[in-house]
Amino acid sequence: MPTAIVTGQPVPGSSLESDLRSLGFDVQVAADASGAEALLAAAPAADRVAVVDARFVGHLHALRLGLTDPRFPLSAVPGAVTAQPAARQALTRAVARETSAGGGTALAGDSLADGIVTALDADGAEVHRPELGSLVAAVPDDPQARNEARQAVASVDDEAVRLKSAVKSRDGFFTTFFVSPYSRYIARWCARRGLTPNQVTTASLLTALIAAGCAATGSRAGFVAAGVLLIASFVLDCTDGQLARYALKYSTLGAWLDATFDRAKEYAYYAGLALGAARGGDDVWALALGAMVLQTCRHVVDFSFNEANHDATANTSPTAALSDRLDSVGWTVWVRRMIVLPIGERWAMIAVLTAATTPRITFYVLLIGCAFAAAYTTAGRVLRSLTRKARRTDRAAQALADLADSGPLADALRRPLKRGLPGLAVPAVALLGGAVVVACSALTGHGSVLPVVGALVYVLTSALAVARPLKGALDWLVPPVFRAAEYGTVLALAGKAGVNGALPAAFGLVAAVAYHHYDTVYRIRGNAGAPPARLVRAIGGHEGRTLLVTVLAAVLTASQFKVALTVLAVAVALVVLVESIRFWVSAGAPAVHDEGEPA
Repeated sequence: MPTAIVTGQPVPGSSLESDLRSLGFDVQVAADASGAEALLAAAPAADRVAVVDARFVGHLHALRLGLTDPRFPLSAVPGAVTAQPAARQALTRAVARETSAGGGTALAGDSLADGIVTALDADGAEVHRPELGSLVAAVPDDPQARNEARQAVASVDDEAVRLKSAVKSRDGFFTTFFVSPYSRYIARWCARRGLTPNQVTTASLLTALIAAGCAATGSRAGFVAAGVLLIASFVLDCTDGQLARYALKYSTLGAWLDATFDRAKEYAYYAGLALGAARGGDDVWALALGAMVLQTCRHVVDFSFNEANHDATANTSPTAALSDRLDSVGWTVWVRRMIVLPIGERWAMIAVLTAATTPRITFYVLLIGCAFAAAYTTAGRVLRSLTRKARRTDRAAQALADLADSGPLADALRRPLKRGLPGLAVPAVALLGGAVVVACSALTGHGSVLPVVGALVYVLTSALAVARPLKGALDWLVPPVFRAAEYGTVLALAGKAGVNGALPAAFGLVAAVAYHHYDTVYRIRGNAGAPPARLVRAIGGHEGRTLLVTVLAAVLTASQFKVALTVLAVAVALVVLVESIRFWVSAGAPAVHDEGEPA
C-alpha cells in the first residue's frame, strides 16, 4: 500500500488526509523533516511514497495527477511530491538534504515537499509536473491566502475537468463529434464499477471478432450486424484510453494490448469480409491482403517519419510553417484530419459500406481512400524533409535501423560496404530493389526463377541502403519501402499460385510479420529498444523472408507453396508472439497506455 507522509501541523477543517486515503494512501503524519525522514525509511521499499505539506489546498484530481500516475518515477505538484520504488533513493537523498539544511525541523512558512522537489532538481532528477490547467494546488502561507485558495477550488468543477481531460486533445472528426461526447461517460461508468482499461480493451477486441464472424456469414443481415458491431468496437476502443486517462490506470499489459489489438481487430475484420464474400462466390482475398499491406505501410511511414524527426535539431521548413498556418484556420484542421482517413473515419466508412454494399465495393473504396491518404501524407512529409535543414541524431538513425528489420543476409553484405550510398541515393536504391522483386513476382508465372533473381537483387540493394547510418533527408522512407517490398512480394506470389487457399495463407503470413513490425514500433516508442537481435535473426529479417518466399514459389508446386506459406505464417507468429508476450508482461516494459494511431 502506498504511503503518504503529511508534514507539518494539521490544519483545522482540512480534508487532505481523507483525500489521500481516498486515493489509496496510508497516511502518516510527521511534525518536521526529521520525522518525515524516519517515516520514509520505515515505508516499505516496494511501495510508492509521497510527501505532502499539511497546508495543501487543492482539488482532489490535482493530487491524483501529481501522486498516482504510474508512468513517472518522480512526480510533483505544489505542496506534494511522490516517488515510485525505482526513484526512492533519489527521494531519500533529497529528504536527507532538507533535514540537514533545516537542522531537522521544518521552518515556518517553508514547504518541505517543495524543498524536496528543489533538491531533486539540483540533483538532476527528472521530476514530472503534470499540467493542472484550471485545477488548484497550493500551499497558502496565511489564513487569507487559504481562504482565497479554497474559493478558487470551489469555483472549478473538479469532476468536469477530470472528465474533459479523459478525452485526447487531438483526434479525428468522427471520434471528436460522434464518439467522445458520450464515450467519456461510459469511461466514468466503468471507473466507478472498478473496470480496468485492459478489460474494456479486451471487450473491444471480442466485439470486433464477433463483427468479423458476422461478416463471414456472407448474409445481408450478417453484414448489417457486422457494421453495427464494428462501430460498437470502436466506441469501446475510445473508451479504454479515456478510462486510462480518467482513472490514471496505465500498465505494461495495457500498453501491449492497446498497441496490438487495433490492428488485430481491423485485419480480422478484413478476413471476415473476405470469408463472407467467398460464401457468396466472390473471391476478394487479394483485395483484403492489399488493404492490409497498404494500411500497414501507411503506419510505417508515420512511425519512420516521426522517429526520424522528433528529436532532430534545426527542425524547421517552409512546408511545416505553411501547415501550421493552415491549422490556425478552423475548418482546414478538420478537413486535413479527415482526408488522411484516420481510424475513426476509416472504421465508420467500412461499417457503413459493409452494411449497405458488398465486400468487394467496401475494399475498393477502402483501397482508393487509403491510397489517396497515403499519397497526401507521404508527399507532404517528403516536401518537409527536402526543405528543412534538420540534423538527425544517432538515436533517430538507430530507430530507423531497427524499423528496417534487416536480417543476417543484409548484415553480412553491408560490412564490406561501410561507406554506403550518398544522400538521396539511399531511399532510391531501396525503392529500386523493392520494385525489382515485386515486379519479377507479379509479372511472371508460378514456378519461375525470375522472382528469385529479383530477390537476390533486393538483398543486395537492402544491404546498400543500410550500409551507413540512416541520417539523410529521406532515409525515413527506407523502412516503409522494405515493408512494401516484402508484403507486395508475398501478395504477388500467392496471387500467381492460382490455387484456392494461397491468398488466405499469404494473409496470415503478412499479418504475423506485420505484428512483429508493430511490436518493434511500440517498443521503440516506450524507450525500451527494439526486439532482441536473436529474434530478428530467427525470422530472417525482411530480405531473408523475401528471398525464402521466392525460392519456395520457384521450387514447389502451387499446392505445396500454399502449405509452405501456411507453415511459415504459423512459425513466424509463434516466434514473435512468444517473445512479444514475454517482453510486455515483464517488469522492464514501459508503463504507458498507447494513445492510438492517427491513421
